[in-house]
Amino acid sequence: MCGRFTLTVDPGQLQEAFPWVEFPEDFPPRYNVAPTQPVAVVPNDGLNRMDFFNWGLIPFWAKDPKIGSRLINARSETIAEKPSFRGSFKYKRCLILADGFYEWQKQPGSKTKIPMYIHLKDRAPFAFAGLWDSWNSKDGSEIKSCTIITTQPNELVEQIHNRMPVILSPEGYAAWIQEGENDPELLKSLLHPYPSEEMAAYPVSTKVNSPQNDTPEVIISVE
Repeated sequence: MCGRFTLTVDPGQLQEAFPWVEFPEDFPPRYNVAPTQPVAVVPNDGLNRMDFFNWGLIPFWAKDPKIGSRLINARSETIAEKPSFRGSFKYKRCLILADGFYEWQKQPGSKTKIPMYIHLKDRAPFAFAGLWDSWNSKDGSEIKSCTIITTQPNELVEQIHNRMPVILSPEGYAAWIQEGENDPELLKSLLHPYPSEEMAAYPVSTKVNSPQNDTPEVIISVE
């Protein structure tokens, strides 16, 4: 699964990486994004505009929005069939912007897990493949939410965890956030592990275990 990630680059760097997206003028860096919090997304609504959605998918038919805390990830292998995800896979896909993520590595013969920070070698921002939906409460308010799609790990991440988030290649952005339906087989072909030779990882402080610690210190290497 993917349970924490970062978006530390400034809006200018994001604009360089995603020149076709309209960004807010300013927003704070995030070093420890946790489930249920707002995350930066580009939904397939045709506007090519970044917005903030709650992390944890709340399907439009849900009776209780608390379901979102259990739907922070969607397995790429089953999103076309699972009731919670199949509608969004068909009609509502998004890019979830990030520049790194965390996984916890088990230690042989110990219950201790070491948090590892995983990023692209060039430290460039990227986009997770995501799904989104809108949920309306009885009082008429709307919640827009999203989930991160996961897949089998590449050679680097498999040493740390048995799943990894799908990082889309830039060539796949347009197809993933095409408005409405797209060829499901084409979409599934985009959901593969990112090349391990383009990624790096290092251990960080257990301070990241608490979502309250959202400061630059949590991504500093402790090697």
